[in-house]
Amino acid sequence: MSVYSKSNLSDKGVTVVLGSQWGDEGKGKLVDILAQEADVCARFAGGNNAGHTIVVNGTKFAFHLLPSGLVNPKCISIIGSGVVVHLPSFFSELEELEAKGLNVKDRVFISDRAHLVFDFHQIVDGLKEKELGRSSIGTTKKGIGPAYSSKASRSGLRVHHLSNHQAFAEKFRQLVANRMKRYGNFEYDIEAEIERYKELAIRLQPYIVDGVVFMNKCIASNQKILVEGANALMLDLDFGTYPFVTSSNTTVGGVSTGLGIPPSKVDKVIGVVKAYTTRVGGGPFPTELLDEAGKYLQHNGAEIGSTTGRVRRCGWLDLVVLKYSTLINGYTSLNLTKLDVLDNLPEIKIATAYLLDGKPLESFPADLETLERATIQYETLPGWQTDISKCRQFSDLPINAQNYIKIIEKYLEVPIEWIGVGVCREDMIDLKKEFKA
Repeated sequence: MSVYSKSNLSDKGVTVVLGSQWGDEGKGKLVDILAQEADVCARFAGGNNAGHTIVVNGTKFAFHLLPSGLVNPKCISIIGSGVVVHLPSFFSELEELEAKGLNVKDRVFISDRAHLVFDFHQIVDGLKEKELGRSSIGTTKKGIGPAYSSKASRSGLRVHHLSNHQAFAEKFRQLVANRMKRYGNFEYDIEAEIERYKELAIRLQPYIVDGVVFMNKCIASNQKILVEGANALMLDLDFGTYPFVTSSNTTVGGVSTGLGIPPSKVDKVIGVVKAYTTRVGGGPFPTELLDEAGKYLQHNGAEIGSTTGRVRRCGWLDLVVLKYSTLINGYTSLNLTKLDVLDNLPEIKIATAYLLDGKPLESFPADLETLERATIQYETLPGWQTDISKCRQFSDLPINAQNYIKIIEKYLEVPIEWIGVGVCREDMIDLKKEFKA
């Protein structure tokens, strides 16, 4: 195994945690661990379509829009300019966390450049999916895509627009009218919504900051900054399985555009890798299992979305996807999660190549028709059929589990720094401690 530095977070700049597959890799637990050292935790893309579940001392916290670094009472959090914000959901989530005993007062901020998600965006989201019929994307119907569409068409409303209620109301009416021209006169009380946002604007005022100034001041003052990704590489608008993707840039490039910080300030990029593969919604999934093995992974991995409640599709680990993901994000290390879910399998497969007409493809293809024609080359490994949930060192793991990890690390040429063996904060093997210099 590799040799690691003693520090979890970068002392020189920004540490970024990103999903490397189709999301739901278990990023929240690593963010929770790293946030114990962080001064600031930031979100840079997506909206309340994200879902990170963290278990602390038996209490389960579900984060959707808010950065999950809030679990650390000393860590402040910011929702960056690249995030789209549904204010009712923002306040609802704050209230839910506080009801569970988490004090978030004066620790949450929102960039004044962040775009707003309105209820009509959610209505349009459903109408768009219905319009697509059998070709639907399978969105969360949280209005994220339509909000980003408003942003891209330069008709969206941002947090700072709330400061002038009259101007906001005029822009809002025009925005809804444009959507009704496209989708018909759907049921929506425009004036009631305008009044609702007049109250929300007052309530939101203490949370608003200039996100660019905020982040760069934190960097200049040498604060430890943790950036939390939402969704994952294969759902990126440009590099994912388009059009079955989210509507934002979920890559390391999105960190700079979504927070307004220079790329040179990003020091560590940690990719979170589930020990198998899952995705929700429509779209291609080369290693998907529709047999008993797939059902086993769904059941033992508790593969139900924390945001949507949808059952996730499951399949074998796909190293082609991960190699492609690594090329784009340049991971400095990896967190392998949910290894314990594989405990009872007699054998485990790993996808190592895609073949087209008998020849291996160079990388994950852009064209989904090419992907559909490709066949998958697997390597079959013996399982370990042993409970690993109590393992706290790499050497505690069964030899077959160790070999599984080494194959992943060798193929990707990136060190695995953490190994998740359970749902709780303490259920993590930290290889830095075991193999530190």
